[in-house]
Amino acid sequence: MRSRIALFALTGTLAVSLAACSTTSTAPAAPSGSADDGHGAITGAEEVAEPQLGLTAIDPQGLVTHLDLLNESVADIGEISAPTAMTTDGRYLFAQTDEGIEIVDSGVWTWDHVDHFHYYRAAPALLGSVAGEGDAMIATTNLSTTGGTGISFAGSGDAVLLDTQALSKGEITELFRIEREPHAGLVVPVGSFALVSEGSDGIGSTVVGYTADGKATGTEEPCAAPAGTITTRVGAVIGCADGALLAHVDGDELHLERIPYPASTTAPPAQSFDNREGRPTVAGLAGSEGIWLLNTRERSWTLLPSPTPLVHVTAVDDEDGHLLALAQDGRVLVLDETGAVIAETAPLVADSLAAGNTPTLIADQHRAYLSAPAERRLYEIDYADAARIARTFVTTTEPAFVAETGR
Repeated sequence: MRSRIALFALTGTLAVSLAACSTTSTAPAAPSGSADDGHGAITGAEEVAEPQLGLTAIDPQGLVTHLDLLNESVADIGEISAPTAMTTDGRYLFAQTDEGIEIVDSGVWTWDHVDHFHYYRAAPALLGSVAGEGDAMIATTNLSTTGGTGISFAGSGDAVLLDTQALSKGEITELFRIEREPHAGLVVPVGSFALVSEGSDGIGSTVVGYTADGKATGTEEPCAAPAGTITTRVGAVIGCADGALLAHVDGDELHLERIPYPASTTAPPAQSFDNREGRPTVAGLAGSEGIWLLNTRERSWTLLPSPTPLVHVTAVDDEDGHLLALAQDGRVLVLDETGAVIAETAPLVADSLAAGNTPTLIADQHRAYLSAPAERRLYEIDYADAARIARTFVTTTEPAFVAETGR
C-alpha cells in the first residue's frame, strides 16, 4: 500500500455551509417489490442528522480516497487494481479492472423513505471483486441496502445480478449469473426483478425479464442496441435505438412501457443518461446534434440545441428546468430549459480533455462537482449563483474516477 501525504489541499472559501447541501428531494422511492424494515440501517452503522456528503476518488493506479465535504478531512480507503472505468450508486463504487469489477464501499449513504430520509455512516471498505471478461456495463438503483445491482460483461456475455443487501453487510453474493451470447448489453435491476438484454454478433436486440433467482418472467420487449440506463422515481430507464423502455413494478408484476423518439427526428439516440439523483427528467447527448431530455413522468422526449460542442450533460430538473453541461473546451455551462446558456465557468478542465481524461460532472440539489484529473483538482460549483466556484480542492494525484457519495 502506498502512503499518502496531504492528498487534498483546500483553496478558496465556501459561502454557504455544506450542511445545507442535502439531497433530500432527489433520491427515488423504494422500488415496488422490495422492503427494508430498518429504513436503510445496518449493523455497525451510525444514523446521523444530515447527509454525509463526500467525494470518493480512485487514481489511475487504484488508490482510493474519500474527501468529507462537511469537515474537509481526507481518508485513505485502500488500493484496488488499476481502474479503466467506474460506476456509482451514491454509496458503492464499481470499478472496472482487467479482471472484472472491484467494489468499494464509501461507508456513507442516504435512505429515501419518500416522506422522510435517514442518513448513515459506517466504516468504508474494499469489498472484493466480481470476475468477468470484457467491458462491463453496470446498472444500479438508488437504494444501497436492498434490491440488486446488475453487471453485463460484453466479452464473456455473462449477466450478473448482485445482492445489494449483501453488499451492505460487506459480502458479494451473486443472485444469478446467466450465460448469454457476448454483446454490449445491460442487466437492469427493477424492484425484485431484473431486465437482461439478449443479442448476437455483439449487438443487443431484446430485453427479457427475470426474477431475482434467475427465472424468466415471460416479459420480453424489442430493444435494438441497448445503451444507457438510469433509475428515477418513476422507474428504470433503458435506452434503445428507437427510444427508451421504462420499467416499474406494480404489485408483484414487472411492467415495461416504450417511449419512442419523436417520429420526425433524425438526431442520434442517447448513449447514456444523467440527472440529479432520482429526479424524473434525465438528459443525454444526441450525438453532436443536441441534447435529449426524457421526462419519465410525462413519457416524453424533448430535443434541445447544443449551444457549443459538448462532452456531457446532466439534468438538474429543478423548478427552473436547469441543465449542466461540460463543453469540449473545458467550461461548465448552466443551461435553461430551452438550452440557452445562462451562466458558465472558465475552461476548468481543458488540459484533462486534451489529454483524453474525461472529467466527471455531478449535480446535486445545491452544488455541482467537477473532477479535473490532469489539473489535479476537484471543483465545487454553485450553479444557482452564476456558476461560481465555491471551493477548489487540489490533489497530489490524479482523481481519475470520482463519485459523490452519501447521497
